[in-house]
Amino acid sequence: MTTYSAITTIMGEDAASRLAEAVEDLTPEPTGVGTFEVEDGSGLWEVASYFMDRPDAGALAVLSALHDARPFTISEIPDQDWVSHVQRELAPVAAGRFFVYGSHDADKVPTDCVPLLIDAAMAFGTGHHGTTLGCLRAFDALLDAGFAGGKVVDIGCGTAVLAMAAAKVLPDLVLASDIDPVAVEVATANVAANGLAGRVDCVVAAGFAAPELADAAPFDLIFANILKGPLIGLAPEMGDAAAPGAYVILSGILNEQADEVTRIYSKNGFNVIKSDSIVDWTTLTLRKL
Repeated sequence: MTTYSAITTIMGEDAASRLAEAVEDLTPEPTGVGTFEVEDGSGLWEVASYFMDRPDAGALAVLSALHDARPFTISEIPDQDWVSHVQRELAPVAAGRFFVYGSHDADKVPTDCVPLLIDAAMAFGTGHHGTTLGCLRAFDALLDAGFAGGKVVDIGCGTAVLAMAAAKVLPDLVLASDIDPVAVEVATANVAANGLAGRVDCVVAAGFAAPELADAAPFDLIFANILKGPLIGLAPEMGDAAAPGAYVILSGILNEQADEVTRIYSKNGFNVIKSDSIVDWTTLTLRKL
């Protein structure tokens, strides 16, 4: 069965949210509407909507004009097994000692690695994106340098791949949080699929705003693979939540944004000990003074 998408871009998060709300009231009504920041530093946001029936092009044109957005692009989405398609395209990823793979590649897992099972059907964080790969490599380097554990949290965990990597090699319970309840459900399922039930605790939270995180702080290692804006907003909380000498691994940072993030975190008590780039993305390893 053919379905449809209608996608536009607009300047600013608030404007994108208002336009998304207006799209939700259309007839035929969409099956889903989402807003996503365009990760190029432009300030543009994408508003994407999906329909079972062809959307009303005239109504969409009116909404884009009223909200000062670009005209919607309406596309047909052919009936296809997208999960199987993506699984065929995603090869396993090696990041130091860690090996991220889908269940369709279970026969390719080396014997001398730390395996992390993440299927393509899951949320953001399969290990193929430069940000997730950068975080895994940064963590692998910390382990090589002698980091031996303590309290660990993965903020904005997505699939919980980083939390699971920590739980595979460190002795203590690892916390993982995400603002999206669906992501937390996915993370919990991944934890179980990797045999880590009881080793990773996944909670819904905006930043550090959960009792479980408050009770566990201060942390010895914090992962935060999100985006520049939230990372900057979280810097004071990160400073409070990190123990003296703690490590923080940050990503979701475009290369041209790295200096700004570094300055903000320096003001909140962190020194950069390593910075690595993978294509367009920078991963920072920081240490709390």
